[in-house]
Amino acid sequence: MRANTSSGEQGRSFTERGRRAQIVAAAIDTIVELGYPRASFGQIAQRAGLSSTGMISYHFTNKAELMRQVVTDVHAAAEALVGPRIDAADTARGRLRAFIEASIDFYRTHHHQLRALTEILINERGDDPVLPHRRDVEALAELFRAGQRAGEFRDFDPHVMAVALRHALDGVALRLGAETDTDTELYARELVTTFDLATRASQEQP
Repeated sequence: MRANTSSGEQGRSFTERGRRAQIVAAAIDTIVELGYPRASFGQIAQRAGLSSTGMISYHFTNKAELMRQVVTDVHAAAEALVGPRIDAADTARGRLRAFIEASIDFYRTHHHQLRALTEILINERGDDPVLPHRRDVEALAELFRAGQRAGEFRDFDPHVMAVALRHALDGVALRLGAETDTDTELYARELVTTFDLATRASQEQP
């Protein structure tokens, strides 16, 4: 069967959206259980309770497309949790703190999805599967630029600082994937302090 990819999410029926979500959830379970290389359509169909791999192929042309959807869905879930907390802050320093704390909260409550996401980012070599990750870096860089314009942050390269923060948070996610009892409050507190000291203008007080 040909993959039904010509229309966007808005054009799909409730049933189609539900089936795609079911497949994505099964893909996450399969990746966590077996690892990325062994996460075949056959294994995913089995965990989704589907009668054939054709039911996956109808929605996703190939494994790479399905993996991109997993990445997109995990990032969308993170944005739903992190975004409102950033928006609630009224200063750049407050938004930076909110981003770090909310991101680590998401890792703590979604470490199963994070393990699958890490596997995909390590193994996938398709059409830029890390695009949402790149967008995160650009959004962070803009947060830093806004803070510089407001006089809250010192002069530094926003992109370099965004990459540094993104990798620091990725390290926390990896740690949680290996040790689920990691003290996330400690990591959040230390990263907030580290990046506040690294970014704030000299006249700013803690």
